[in-house]
Amino acid sequence: MLPAWAHPGTEEALVAYEDGVLALLPDQGIELELRAIGDGAQGRPLETQVYRIPNQAALDAYLADPRRTANAAERDRVIARTELFPVALR
Repeated sequence: MLPAWAHPGTEEALVAYEDGVLALLPDQGIELELRAIGDGAQGRPLETQVYRIPNQAALDAYLADPRRTANAAERDRVIARTELFPVALR
């Protein structure tokens, strides 16, 4: 699961950034199970994503993908914080 918090005023840009990088997931065999976009009010994350990741190597490859890392400056501009942690889907 990955919740993401936007820097103030960058909410639409965060969603646009995620639109782009989420398109890279299938190249590593990662499936996006759920993408929920809220209002980010009162300290809540703006966006929460749930993935099905086959193994650590797939996650590492996605995180290191040059198409993703090329957008690091935009990521830093729009995303204040993320937390990536495993969950069990039932």
